[in-house]
Amino acid sequence: MLRPRGTLARILDDRANGLGALRLLLAATVVVSHVFPLGWGRPDPLWLWSGRQTDLGKAAVLGFFALSGFVITESARRLPPGRYLWHRALRIGPGLGGSLLFSAAVLMPALYWWQHGTLGGFWTRPDGPLSYLTSLGSAAPTTGWDVSGVIAEGVRSGTNFDRSLNGALWSLKYELLCYLAAGLLAALGLLRRRAFVASAALALWLLVASGAVDLPAEVPPAGGPGVALPLLGLVTFHLAATLGLAFLLGGVLRLYAERIPLHDALALTAALVLTGSARWGGFAVLGVPALVYLLFWAASALPRRWRAIGVRGDYSYGVYVFGFPVEQALALTGAARFGPLGFLAGALAVTGLLAALSWHLVEAPALRLRSWTPGQRRRAAGRGPRPPAPPRQPRTPSQPPPKPPGVTSP
Repeated sequence: MLRPRGTLARILDDRANGLGALRLLLAATVVVSHVFPLGWGRPDPLWLWSGRQTDLGKAAVLGFFALSGFVITESARRLPPGRYLWHRALRIGPGLGGSLLFSAAVLMPALYWWQHGTLGGFWTRPDGPLSYLTSLGSAAPTTGWDVSGVIAEGVRSGTNFDRSLNGALWSLKYELLCYLAAGLLAALGLLRRRAFVASAALALWLLVASGAVDLPAEVPPAGGPGVALPLLGLVTFHLAATLGLAFLLGGVLRLYAERIPLHDALALTAALVLTGSARWGGFAVLGVPALVYLLFWAASALPRRWRAIGVRGDYSYGVYVFGFPVEQALALTGAARFGPLGFLAGALAVTGLLAALSWHLVEAPALRLRSWTPGQRRRAAGRGPRPPAPPRQPRTPSQPPPKPPGVTSP
């Protein structure tokens, strides 16, 4: 029976709100999507079924950006700019650094030894692990990053079909741009003006609907016109518009949470729009808003025990940044012989283990530094050493005891 589930604001009142479960599901969907191009050199089924509009991985990334916009909008409104940027850096940087270090110093040496029976020459090559670690911010990973030719050798031998060690990282620069945009709007006081944010989302939707930022025909979608930015490399207009739209839609839902109804009938309508637009066209214009609504409805509709996923530990980011290298390693070592289900099972098992280790050993300890403040600033904020209390004056028996502050005589 179709029934109402209150407004979107209800999920804000409960820590077990389902958003953690959805993030983990979306991250796992990205791993599922990469099984086909990495294991067999063909796109996932949704790519062809949707008329090359999207695939499972890109749809999941759009969902990520919507959830991120919902959460980040409130964070940017609530925190001072410096503290906001510090929190964002702690959430992205340590986990990403751990993934890069693991890939360059553990995974790639093991695969190089698998191929050559020795580590001779691995560490000293121009495209070695040090080059991989230090060049992250200067180029797009989808151009074919490798470490000491390991993936290139897999491509030559026919086990691998993508030249990137971690092609999933293409979305992180767009996420960073969305974070910076949200921080800038908050600093200007515009993020508190709900009508302004809603108007910005409408303007971006109209831009996408106009066809001015058509989807390039590459997977991952790295092509098309764009602009080269310092440290980030090429930012394409299409991806900036479509991912920015998903992020803004999440922000609008957060700002109007008390007015957004969550109803099973609306969710069913959104599911039909999403399916129809993916199959027959209009996914970027109609399907993305439908997907965003459907995600937040799902957060409220999940059983209670499922909504609690992610409350004690958020493994979703680790799944995202470790999944692609793990699948490349499985392809190189011949895991495709176990078929798509066997390949996927191995990828999820290994990626899940690495994501758990990343959370408990790297990400969670880093997040405990969110309230850290440099000593000079602590003193300026009045948190430095307290001045010594004045000496207490002796009291004679005729003197009444002092009254507590704020207490008056009857």
